[in-house]
Amino acid sequence: MSAPAAKASAPDMAARLLELSHQLGREDRKLAILGEGNTSARISGDTFIVKASGFNLATLAPAGVTACRFEPLVSLLDAKGLADTAVDERLLAARVDPASKKPSVEAMFHAWLLTLPGVNFVGHTHPVAVNKILCTKHARTFATRRLCPDEIVCCGAEFVLVPYVDPGLKLAQAIRRAVLAYVKRLGRAPRVILLENHGLIALGGTPEAVMAATLMAVKAAEIYAGAVALGSPRFLSVAVAARIAGRPDELYREKMLGLR
Repeated sequence: MSAPAAKASAPDMAARLLELSHQLGREDRKLAILGEGNTSARISGDTFIVKASGFNLATLAPAGVTACRFEPLVSLLDAKGLADTAVDERLLAARVDPASKKPSVEAMFHAWLLTLPGVNFVGHTHPVAVNKILCTKHARTFATRRLCPDEIVCCGAEFVLVPYVDPGLKLAQAIRRAVLAYVKRLGRAPRVILLENHGLIALGGTPEAVMAATLMAVKAAEIYAGAVALGSPRFLSVAVAARIAGRPDELYREKMLGLR
């Protein structure tokens, strides 16, 4: 699948990706520590940049970002029974510059997600507040119900929920299946994907959209956990959630906030 080209120049996209990475990696936000998480940005119809394996989001520098070609990684999602060594070889072969660092093993799902309409940036983190829920029986309810209007504005009417699978190729394949099912059911790409016992992926046309979806998902997780602790959460109805998601004034607000 070939991705449409992003409008900004490659150097501009790289600078924006570094800034997004630094914001997601801020220690006070408790979204990622050490080498946790990864980010990516589409720089052309054929290539994207992604955080290299083992680098820290908070201190990410240009040397920690690797340019890759879409095709070798997107096509990899159709493979079956590949050994880990074979997957590593494909990851290395996808690099535009053979001298650059090895891309994150999660570059496979970044490559596919960046081919979705309107998606130029992807941010994957392991937020403490969100994982407190994703490591419990409450994960699906949190993914499919809404408590506050702004959660819908920034994150959509639902999250995608992916059951736990081994990070790497299997995870990328599971994400593709879950997202395609979501798109078929709701007619639009998701803004947030939740990975059971793992973390969160935010998608957007801009770094601001990725940040907004990530931070609002964290806020929603904190509210949900508090509501459960105090009793039974009082969710917005499905009809109300759908109404908010489609209201012209909310769509305008999303545009003004840089979410569209």
